Amino acid sequence: MSITAERKQQLIGEYATTTGDTGSPEVQVAILSERINNLTEHLKTHHKDHHSRRGLLIMVGQRRRLLDYLKKKETKRYEDLIQRLGLRR
Repeated sequence: MSITAERKQQLIGEYATTTGDTGSPEVQVAILSERINNLTEHLKTHHKDHHSRRGLLIMVGQRRRLLDYLKKKETKRYEDLIQRLGLRR
């Protein structure tokens, strides 16, 4: 369900705005999206795992708040990010 350290470093390298950047909204949203996708796959086979489902909803809410923040601050970065991640909004 969780992502490996190598995959996390790969996402940080791919979405970072500068070298050593781990806290920008782009990186945070990319990591959350990876975790959400993994947890969604888990819940397809374990549909009665309500504790993990609650965690999924919390992560989706956190990602939504980060995306709203980015949209409010810099619309161009927001649009680029959702295009790169393939999100619907």
